[in-house]
Amino acid sequence: MNLPMQPSIRISCPTIDAAIDNALASKRLVGTVVMVARDGEIVYRRAAGFADREAGLKTSEDTIFRLASITKPIVTIATMRLVEQGRIGLDDPVTKWLPDFRPRLEDGFEPVILIRHLLTHTSGLSYCFERDDGPYVRAGVSDGVDQPGLSLEENLRRIASVPLLFAPGTGWQYSVSMDVLGGVIETETGKRLGEAVAELVMQPLGLFDTGFTVTDRSRLAAPYVDGSPEPKRMSETEKVPVLNGTVTFAPDRIFDLASFHSGGGGMAGTASDVLTVLETIARGGAPLLSEKTVRAMTTNQIGDLLEPARPGFGFGFGWAIVRDPVKAGLPVSPGSLQWGGVYGHHWFMDQTKKITLVGLTNTTLEGMSGQFTLDLKKAVAADL
Repeated sequence: MNLPMQPSIRISCPTIDAAIDNALASKRLVGTVVMVARDGEIVYRRAAGFADREAGLKTSEDTIFRLASITKPIVTIATMRLVEQGRIGLDDPVTKWLPDFRPRLEDGFEPVILIRHLLTHTSGLSYCFERDDGPYVRAGVSDGVDQPGLSLEENLRRIASVPLLFAPGTGWQYSVSMDVLGGVIETETGKRLGEAVAELVMQPLGLFDTGFTVTDRSRLAAPYVDGSPEPKRMSETEKVPVLNGTVTFAPDRIFDLASFHSGGGGMAGTASDVLTVLETIARGGAPLLSEKTVRAMTTNQIGDLLEPARPGFGFGFGWAIVRDPVKAGLPVSPGSLQWGGVYGHHWFMDQTKKITLVGLTNTTLEGMSGQFTLDLKKAVAADL
């Protein structure tokens, strides 16, 4: 079920080319692979810049990137397969699988966290990078891209030791929810998350380059972080300011087989694999999911909970939904889906125009939330 490796339709995309060229020439990016599908056909594909600048290794279409939060939609799809199989219920309590995972509110009350709360980031959990001096940092919680060798059981214990920000279902906060969900999947399947995701998502699509280990280290892109006059290669431990806090990266974490498989950020893979997974959703879900399930995943599930922080946005199962493009300031159609990854990635799916774009880079944070992401959206609107 992989997408055709050669596009059936070749379209000149000078504006997309210019967006990539400008980001590289201005040294905002080190390397990138950009792919665009329209109506199920790949109409644009380009590898540009360096996978490893110091080694002089250029990116190629099969370059493997650390995916960070692009892991989330893939693990969400695995979850929804288990939901369709009747093995997990959206309104089941998390304690059905993780009986010791019982975080409380500040007043000591223990609320019920449901599977749907984890999928929609309405659980009351958070991330370390929200506050440098926050309780997650003090508890030693891993955001899923640091602390090589940390076990899932220990990370869940640390997460549960911190009070919830709000009662589940009453607020929205980007969080380690998907790491908790990874624990649910492991308990339900009796397998490590990577093995479960491979069987539920990747293998049925004929994809073998994307997982929680690196299939070919020679193809793995080196990670870089924004800098002047050019991005800096990440060190063994790299702290990067994000919002009001700091993300701590340990790029070699993925080589440590004892590291827990982070459902929120632990995968590595290729742009073509990511595009194939997203296009499976765009085309209705087969052979993974029913159209009914895909409709639920691509429908706003949280009301207006995200509105104060991100005007014009809602959230489905696995991704943000652009409810109002004008308020969001984006040149896409209402109902478009998008998300990114803190190692430097961005994707969006315009369901109305039947266009899916995947832009993987090796440059944090430009490739996730910098000018490059908006330039790509504008370029797709101009060229396609």
